[in-house]
Amino acid sequence: MKLINFLLILLAVNTAGCAQQKSDTLFVAHWNVENLFDNIDDDKVIDEEFLSDGTKEWTDERIEKKLYSLSRIIRSMNDNAGPDLLGVCEVEHQYLLDSLVNNYLSDKFYKVSYLESPDGRGIDNGIIYNSKIFTLLSINGYETKFSDGYDTRLVLLGSFLFEKKDTIHFFVNHWPSRRGGEEESQPRRIKVANTIRKVVDSLLIVNNKSKIVIVGDFNDEPTNISITETLKAQPFFCDSINHDKLSEDATTNLFNTSYKAWFDGMGSFFYQSDFNMLDQIIISKDLLLGSDIKYVCNSFEVYKPYLMVTRTGKFKGAPFPTYGGARYLGGYSDHFPVTAKFIIEK
Repeated sequence: MKLINFLLILLAVNTAGCAQQKSDTLFVAHWNVENLFDNIDDDKVIDEEFLSDGTKEWTDERIEKKLYSLSRIIRSMNDNAGPDLLGVCEVEHQYLLDSLVNNYLSDKFYKVSYLESPDGRGIDNGIIYNSKIFTLLSINGYETKFSDGYDTRLVLLGSFLFEKKDTIHFFVNHWPSRRGGEEESQPRRIKVANTIRKVVDSLLIVNNKSKIVIVGDFNDEPTNISITETLKAQPFFCDSINHDKLSEDATTNLFNTSYKAWFDGMGSFFYQSDFNMLDQIIISKDLLLGSDIKYVCNSFEVYKPYLMVTRTGKFKGAPFPTYGGARYLGGYSDHFPVTAKFIIEK
């Protein structure tokens, strides 16, 4: 009898120990959803092609199909649990994301955070977040001014309280395009990167262990100057990282989780028969080396569910878009989403 009691006590102690070590995950994603417009003429922006009688013939039925299609991909993420934090870009107005969340993802407890941008086409960045675990503390937009009057999207920064304990700063980006040529347009992206770097520095001055996640369509790849030199997001292989050395390094504080996937030849956007890693997830040092919320090594993924992959023709393997030029295809987006996981130590 004493032996049985002893074994029961030992089992209880071991079970309690396991419970203390139990961890959960935080799932973060970004997606350029490709021209999520309404079909109402806004005389402040260039949106004429996305009207019912415009060149894209953008009808109510096509809008609803687009929202439903987006919801299918979002719902399928994270083993069908959906993302906890999702940054999106190329959205004309907040009510489109509200419609997506309320009409097609109503069981997910999602809320939307959003600001209108000065972009000439009227497309903005937004955040969809799980309101069961996140409380929005603040939402800010950072504009980059150009001497020639060029207007681009605001960099969106949502600061969230995670499970009433940790503050997570979530940046959503859509940098100036490569229109006119990669090198010719590069100074614009460098200038936006400088805008973000200043905000990141201000957060790290207040708390050098700030938990920062920077996502977006950067229109540059992980080794471009704007990312590595201006934003100072370090390329790294997490399998071989020297934790002790990094802990002592006060100058390196942002890390690009998408670098390894790019190095392995993957990409989120298909252009001229080649994949480009334009969509990325960058994290602060505390999310790489910290103990309470920590990046899961090599969890960054270009998310390619079968239903949104083009299956035949010269674009085989590319994202299945809503439009091919002016021709309506009824697909999802011309970008694949990108995702990453974090361990939450309980």
